[in-house]
Amino acid sequence: MPSPLQILIVDDSDVTRRILSTIVRSRQWNVCGEAEDGWSAIRKFQELRPDLVLLDLAMPDINGIEVARMMSGLDSTVPIILFTIMDLEGLESAARRAGVYAVVSKAQCWDLLKSIDTAVAQSQRLIQ
Repeated sequence: MPSPLQILIVDDSDVTRRILSTIVRSRQWNVCGEAEDGWSAIRKFQELRPDLVLLDLAMPDINGIEVARMMSGLDSTVPIILFTIMDLEGLESAARRAGVYAVVSKAQCWDLLKSIDTAVAQSQRLIQ
């Protein structure tokens, strides 16, 4: 039996992290760690080596696009899903250039599960 998907959740809102944790666990996936800012996220990414990252765009120190760029530079095989309340128009191309797999609106929570499922199905790292 394969081990559960290990997901790193990055959001400056404690409430959002709890909601994402509940969603992740409802699918029998594992939250391997949480971070409330970009620099902590990068450290946890290196330390925990997650299978997937759920990443907020707007954080107090560095934004999610920069965090994604750094994470992708460390390991481009880990899918990163940018989960944001910000307007998605124009954001997707910058996010993709930074290594983001998908951009999902926080208003469309169920799209998040679909994006995770698709990322897992397409990820070379997770298939091996």
